[in-house]
Parts: sequence; structure tokens; C-alpha cells
Amino acid sequence: MKLKNSSALFARAQRLMPGGVNSPVRSFRGVGGQPPFITRGQGSRIWDVDGNEYVDYVCSWGPLILGHAHPDVVAAVQGTAARGTSFGAPTEGEVELASLIQAAFPSLELLRLVNSGTEACMSALRVARAFTKRSKVLKFAGCYHGHADALLVKAGSGGATFSVPDSAGVPPSFAGETLVADYNRLDSVEKLLQAHPKEVAAVIVEPVAGNMGVVPPGPGFLAGLRDLARQHGALLIFDEVITGFRVAYGGAQARYGVLPDLTCLGKIIGGGLPVGAYGGRREVMEMVAPLGPVYQAGTLSGNPIATAAGIATLKALQRPGTYEALEERAAVLERGLLEVARAAERPATVNRVGSMLTLFFHPGLVTTWQEVAASDAKAYAAFFHAMLERGVYLAPSAFEAAFVSTAHTAADIEATLEAARASL
Repeated sequence: MKLKNSSALFARAQRLMPGGVNSPVRSFRGVGGQPPFITRGQGSRIWDVDGNEYVDYVCSWGPLILGHAHPDVVAAVQGTAARGTSFGAPTEGEVELASLIQAAFPSLELLRLVNSGTEACMSALRVARAFTKRSKVLKFAGCYHGHADALLVKAGSGGATFSVPDSAGVPPSFAGETLVADYNRLDSVEKLLQAHPKEVAAVIVEPVAGNMGVVPPGPGFLAGLRDLARQHGALLIFDEVITGFRVAYGGAQARYGVLPDLTCLGKIIGGGLPVGAYGGRREVMEMVAPLGPVYQAGTLSGNPIATAAGIATLKALQRPGTYEALEERAAVLERGLLEVARAAERPATVNRVGSMLTLFFHPGLVTTWQEVAASDAKAYAAFFHAMLERGVYLAPSAFEAAFVSTAHTAADIEATLEAARASL
């Protein structure tokens, strides 16, 4: 690959921004080397400033379930922008997007639009603490819920990539309010709840872990969390920022049949623009201002351009056969990667839920954070660069998911598998 222009931009960026990036994992520190700077995308493909073309499985870290520059989304953004970009006042688009979300997620009796998944999770925890009059939060090792102070304790994703489970700048007193259990191990949850009676406001979980690579919930895990939270008077929060509208139109709660008290959304509901949302039981959400004492606000919350992109995306996802096609295409990729790894005699496994998946360089099943951490990150880094050289853009971290979009074709999948054969 030619990377002359990307190299020049990266050198300039490093003089202007920490690490030359605006989000850590983009820096390629987890895999080595330097990032290509992307200039455009169309369908399943992206191009960098040096003209290199890639089949893209990052898809902006999940939001682009329709692929890049989908015509419906582009038209919605252009038409809305021509009428004004922001008003700081209510708009019809906010109401329509909220209505579409509520129809897909009946557990969201009331919801509030915000600007990011981080903001959604932060706000949901504040509401949970106010409603229960408790201070502690229980989360899971390897699960990432944004960079709010109380949640940067044994986080996955970027934290795992950089071997920094706890961020500097978070006061010990803040972290002390966060309890950490083991994902897929109900006994660890029960022990913590019993050790802190009437102290835990909420149990927050990625119902399908997507920030330590894809790790599905084991049989009975989510239902068990539902029961334990109810028994101990805590609220159950599903962080569906990644899984919402991804693993099913109604998210993981529809796929697995377990309803939380509060849900956090982001990514797909903005169609590639910055949007988040949180919501849940009416009596809980009525704690939020202006109805209640929990203050949360945002100048750009419910931005008209972002809501327009989200509406166009969700309406496109309602078309018959969309999720069946995504499931089929991702399953072909999963089976192909496993076959290629076996043929190359590489110890590897693939975890997949719907159209999100991860190739782990690990000899057995990967069901816990401990097993994720034991996978071979150096092997993944070598594989990542070999695939990049062959025009396949994967997540630049062993602890992230790959995403299949409706724009990925059978030819894209086959090209990816051919690249994987040569790379492995």
C-alpha cells in the first residue's frame, strides 16, 4: 500500500491532537503501525487519501448497518440541512425518531434523546441512583459503557487495547462506588449483591458483550440478571448502544426475551451521526427534568440532521428480509473464517451474534473476559496488517467486533475469505 499522504496527515495530526486522533483505538496502538486516513465511503467500501480501497468491517464501529452513503440517509441529511442544522427547540423529527424507537423497544415507556452512547449510559445511571436512592453500580469486567468516570473500571475495548483498565483522573472515591463482576458468571453477581445489601442502584451490562470482542450471553445469564436485580431492589440496565437494531430490530432484549428497567442506545439510531438515547419504565424516567429532580440537558440533543439520518436508517431496516439477509451473510463469513483457520492450522474461534462477530486467536470457546484476555493479541495484530495489505479493513484491536452491513455482497465475503487464506 501507498501511505504517503496518510503519513503526512498523521504527522500533522500528532502535533494537534493527543496521539493524532480523536478516539484512542484509531491510533493503531493496539496493532502497531499507523492509520490510513479515510476520505470517502460507498456501500461496503472505503478509500483512503492515498487511493487505497478496502472492504470495510468497522462500519464506523457499528452505526453503518446500511453501509456507507446509503442514498436514503444521504437524501434525509441533505434535505434536513437545507432547512437548518440546529434550533435548540423541539422538532417533529425528535418525536418521529422516539416513536420508531419505542415501537421497536416496548420497554422504553419514556425516553430521552442525547448525543452519544456515553451520555446515555451516564444519564441512565444517574436516574437509577435517584430512583433507588442508592449509590453503587455493578458492571462487568470487559464491558465498556463509555468514558464516564464511574464506568472506567475494568472496561473493555480501548481500555483493554491499551492495558489501562482504570483511567487516570478518576478519583478513587468514584471508582469505589463501582462493583465489578464476571460476565457470564451469575455467581459472581450474586456474591457482590449479597455483600452490599441495599447499596446497589443498578446492574449495567452489555447484553451481548461487544467491547471485549463479541461474547454472547450464556444460557440463562440475562434472565438470571433480571431475577437477581429484582430480588435485590436494583434496576437492570441494558447497554444496547452496539446491539440495539443490530442483533435484531428490537435489539438483544427482543432476541433473548429479557426486558430491562432501563435501556441505553446509540450508534444505529443516528445512522452515522452523533445520537444516543436512554429510556425505560415510566415511573423511573419521570425522575428526569422537567418532570423530576434529575437534571440532564443538551444543546444539540435531538439534532434535526441526526434524527433525520436515524429515521431513514430505521425505516430502511424495516424492509422485509433485511435481518435474515444480514444473518445469512454474517454466517457465511463466520463459517469461512473457521474453515480458513483450520486449514492454516491456526488455533482460532469465531464468536458471532447476528451481524457482529470476532475472530479470536484462542484454541477453545471464548465466553468470559478471562478467556478473551488469554487470546493471542499479537497474532491478531499480524493478521490485521496482512488483511489490510489485501484490502480488508478490520478493527485495529483484538478486543473489538467486526460488523457486516446490508451493503456487503457475497463477492465481498468471498474476497475477504480469500484475503484471510493468504494472510493466515
